[in-house]
Amino acid sequence: MAFDTEAVFELLPKDEGLLPKWQLLVVAMAVFNTIQNFATLKLTRKLYTRVAPNHVTALQARTFAVWTLTAAIVRGYAAYHIHDKRIYDMALFTYLIAFGHFSSEILIFRTARLNSAALSPVIVSTVSLIWMLRHYDFYVTP
Repeated sequence: MAFDTEAVFELLPKDEGLLPKWQLLVVAMAVFNTIQNFATLKLTRKLYTRVAPNHVTALQARTFAVWTLTAAIVRGYAAYHIHDKRIYDMALFTYLIAFGHFSSEILIFRTARLNSAALSPVIVSTVSLIWMLRHYDFYVTP
């Protein structure tokens, strides 16, 4: 069975610009993160490196997985409904919450270090926030 790239491209959001496609890429990363949080503690423990390994529990990882999946659903919906103000705003807030969480874990609670595991969600949330705020008037219909 051959891989049908045309069928894959048909599934991508049809709206102009790269932001809807970016949202979908972030969704794919979040789904991976959700699965790994349900399956293992290994990557989650790499994120929260300043706490004892036993403080990163399976319960905490599953809770994180559910949050990540919830954010992915909102962002996925935004990828296909990028002009809907309510959906756009909800997606924007998911990035603000993620930025707040990771920043506070690094700077306030000191449970995470600024390593590659923590840097990735900080960069994604920051880039997404700035991108969505800068292009708000382009995508959101009054």
